[in-house]
Amino acid sequence: MANMSPNKTPMAEASAEERRHTFNEVALGYTEAEAMTEATRCLNCRNKPCVSGCPVNVNIPKFIAEIAAGNHRAAYDIIRETNSLPGICGRVCPQENQCEGKCVRGIKGEPVAIGRLERFAADWYTSENGGASCPAKKPSPDAPRIAVVGSGPAGLTCAGDLLSYGYNVDIFEAFHTPGGVLVYGIPEFRLPKSVVMREIEALCLGGARIFTDMVIGRIKTVDELLAEGYAAVFIGTGAGLPSFLGIPGENSNGVYSANEFLTRINLMRAYRPDMDTPFRPAKRTVVVGGGNVAMDAARCAVRLGSEDVYIVYRRSEKELPARAEEVKHAKEEGVEFKFLTNPVEIKADENGNVTSVVCRRMELGEPDASGRRSPIEIPGSEFEIEADAVVIAIGTTPNPLIKETTPGLASDNRGRIITSDGVTTTHSAVFAGGDAVTGAATVILAMGAGKEAAAKIRDMIESKRTAD
Repeated sequence: MANMSPNKTPMAEASAEERRHTFNEVALGYTEAEAMTEATRCLNCRNKPCVSGCPVNVNIPKFIAEIAAGNHRAAYDIIRETNSLPGICGRVCPQENQCEGKCVRGIKGEPVAIGRLERFAADWYTSENGGASCPAKKPSPDAPRIAVVGSGPAGLTCAGDLLSYGYNVDIFEAFHTPGGVLVYGIPEFRLPKSVVMREIEALCLGGARIFTDMVIGRIKTVDELLAEGYAAVFIGTGAGLPSFLGIPGENSNGVYSANEFLTRINLMRAYRPDMDTPFRPAKRTVVVGGGNVAMDAARCAVRLGSEDVYIVYRRSEKELPARAEEVKHAKEEGVEFKFLTNPVEIKADENGNVTSVVCRRMELGEPDASGRRSPIEIPGSEFEIEADAVVIAIGTTPNPLIKETTPGLASDNRGRIITSDGVTTTHSAVFAGGDAVTGAATVILAMGAGKEAAAKIRDMIESKRTAD
């Protein structure tokens, strides 16, 4: 019988006070009883609007029905048919703008908690089986070999689908640890690294080989990979080049890009006393930006001991691009928001260390090209915020190394690889997807591009086989 409660089944969370002092996961997940109760809220709509909101087309009503019936393994297997990273997506996808945003139950209440149920299925499988699943058989040694550059969400998804098609896959990762933005960008309290590693392990069990410390474009070029016999190359290198404000004082000591700040903390584990990662604690931290990355940086600063943490955002709260859940958690943890505020200068002492951020009040004018109202400075409204650390979280662009070392690979004026259909580049047998093509976006959109690229690579290889 359908559960017609207008509200989602609540999910337990660590208390705000506890969270301020630990990097342990905040959201604790559903129990089996909670998951089955929430699953009965699904109406199993005939036209499945939620599926149209999922970039990887998970059969959402079908897997939820299996959870409701207590068939959790079947639910997990259904998700894995199209999504090779369910434990990750259940935690970090912006479901409110995607699958849950299309849910019919959201018209007169809250949508079904699709993300929480996906997480439950993935975590249940792990607890029952001690790890993630892998394809039934590894590809044949003489099957075509594909090179995947980058082991973030786009690369991992592309690799998973290519394995399922029966191809051999080699993944090249520039860092010493695979996972891309999943490990260097997203904090432990939102996405435990153990969850990422179990998904990567599943690919390796399925036959993928991962080569770390491999900076493609420096150690090997894309053309050299093709010359070595790879049938195709997928570029999923993300968008790791930080953007800055271009204001006076931005080169002062204590000013970080969000990428550097989060990489030191997440990948190099600066939050752990037993690690010798260079990191200077700050009493007052100002984070500039309003997206999920800004929320992550601010919440990390709280946990690292900053007494005062501010998020400075030039629009109003209504325009914040960050997930509502992340904003809520940040507020609960003591982060103070300065809306309609724009930094214009960073001040430093005689030793070059940050002392404050000079800001100017803003007001909203007419909508810009994106539909958001443009912020306009209010003359004479300057004020200062004392700070000894500033984190710039206003976006990133693709690293130029690949495009600069790959003749014939077209890119736009922002460094994004140009494609004809989202994944097919101007270079023969080279495909690309995720943030390297779109600029900084979401994990699930990058995964969708990885799936699409894998399908295009399969089509290319099979058409050549047919021609031969």
